[in-house]
Amino acid sequence: MTQLAATFAALSDRTRLAVVERLMAQGELAAGDLVADVEMSAPAVSRHLKVLRKAGVIQQRVAGTKRYYSVQPNALKAISDWTISHRAFWEAGLDRLDALLAHDGGTDDG
Repeated sequence: MTQLAATFAALSDRTRLAVVERLMAQGELAAGDLVADVEMSAPAVSRHLKVLRKAGVIQQRVAGTKRYYSVQPNALKAISDWTISHRAFWEAGLDRLDALLAHDGGTDDG
């Protein structure tokens, strides 16, 4: 599996996506802070964090007995780069749809 596919797979779960969005908004957080705001056990959150770490979406920093998590910017940049590289495809499709709708809307059968 390519790194980008692993990133998309990790983010396909709504809990993991919510964790990443929270880390993006608030910056580095301790694992306990991430557990405190979800209706899920600490081991379940830990499993989600492990998936995100293995996919390279987040990174972990250990300080004493605490583990801190933050977003790995390169993983999110890869998504952005992929999206931008496919922009021409989407724009061409939307242009064809606009042309089709304009053509169908221009005929009056009644």
